[in-house]
Amino acid sequence: MYNVKKLNQLIKDIKIKEIIGNSERIVSGLSLDSRNIDKGYCFFAVSGTKQDGHLFAKDAIKRGATTILCQHPLEEEENNKDITQIVVEDTQAAMALMAEAFYDYPSRKMKVVGVTGTNGKTTIATLLYDLVRKLGYKAGLISTVIYKIDERSITSTHTTPDAIRLSSMMNEMVQAGCTFCFMECSSHAISQSRIDGINFDGALYTNLTHDHLDYHHTYQEYIKAKKRFFDILSPQAFALVNQDDKNGMVMLQNTKAKKYTLALKSLADFNCKILEEIPEGMLLKIDGQEVWTKLIGRFNAYNILTIYATALLLGFDKSSVLQVISTLNAVNGRMENCISPNGIRAVIDYAHTPDALENVLLTLREIRKKEERIITICGCGGDRDKTKRPEMAHIAQEMSDMVILTSDNPRTENAEDIIRDMEAGLKNKDSYLRISDREMAIKTAITLAKPKDIILIAGKGHEDYQIIGTEKFHFSDKECVEKYFSLIKA
Repeated sequence: MYNVKKLNQLIKDIKIKEIIGNSERIVSGLSLDSRNIDKGYCFFAVSGTKQDGHLFAKDAIKRGATTILCQHPLEEEENNKDITQIVVEDTQAAMALMAEAFYDYPSRKMKVVGVTGTNGKTTIATLLYDLVRKLGYKAGLISTVIYKIDERSITSTHTTPDAIRLSSMMNEMVQAGCTFCFMECSSHAISQSRIDGINFDGALYTNLTHDHLDYHHTYQEYIKAKKRFFDILSPQAFALVNQDDKNGMVMLQNTKAKKYTLALKSLADFNCKILEEIPEGMLLKIDGQEVWTKLIGRFNAYNILTIYATALLLGFDKSSVLQVISTLNAVNGRMENCISPNGIRAVIDYAHTPDALENVLLTLREIRKKEERIITICGCGGDRDKTKRPEMAHIAQEMSDMVILTSDNPRTENAEDIIRDMEAGLKNKDSYLRISDREMAIKTAITLAKPKDIILIAGKGHEDYQIIGTEKFHFSDKECVEKYFSLIKA
């Protein structure tokens, strides 16, 4: 499957501080988890946010590692002729470059497009994957929801996996005959250099709103993380940004890539206008051509325009692209509709940021009829950015007829404490319900809903689990809705 195994070949693109030992040895595998080490492997001692990989180097050596890539020498191994230490400034960045070399540079053998931004990444990456496959090409997908190697599905563990898994999967894509790969690039992955080894043909920017400040600490650091993706692009790549977002043009500053813009509100390289919007879809005008899409919402108009522009920049025919766009379906857990026998509409959406929640509610307010109420169920994740909690509750109350505050993935926090944080953003303390049990919150909303009412269940989308404490329990918003809808008579 791969043919680059000599250590000196694998490290030729890496900035090395020091080599201790034999650089001619053969490397049989790569791992950053000492438990997965086998004979002849290279172990990456990554200094993470929770654990320092250097502490596991001894265990890796016991299990058969013969090469250690580290940020400082392991003193007790300095005279061990059976072990080679490669000392570098940044283990994550070196690992990304080494993984690509080990798997024979798979990203150079496909057209790889990455998409970054707070909202829209999953929809854009998934629909691009669907589009090129409908145009007759094999493709790979790396997303929050699922990883795809042509038709084969793999459970997604991270929005953007670690560098070794990333290159390994891309190698599998190449072996399966894929000529395209579409992937989400999270701010964590960009700042941790997980994508540094990938040869990108295109980079897409959607928008930037309040999120992940528990990790990045400040909004400026969050912007810097996203911008780094565009800073590492080659002159052969293209950079496509949403010009209507205030940080769109910031992403293009100093990039070596070819620059393109898209917009709904201003003149850009690619433009779109919403002509009509109903619950079943939208009629758009893209660069002078009318096209119907099954997706709804202004944010999805941006997503569709991004897909269209990307396809053209990749060399596809305009009329063929527009024809396929009209057949694309919504992504699981993104504005996903369920209709009860008596006409109650439940909308399941991943919206877990203030901006995403506001966009979804704006769309629902625009398509509903005067007599139809909006009931919003939402919560916030535990062990994550606390500052957005009151803002989420405020938006839900201001833009809904009824609000139920509930749990999301509380993790190691108490669900009731999270809801109390959310309550700080409420103006009217009497016009909402707090039901920490998520299934009971959904059941209550369905019980209170009248025919034609809209229930928005926000925050978890495609997820089929809930994390309580450190354990994952099976839970699906969609399954829960279908369960209680089945008890309703037409």
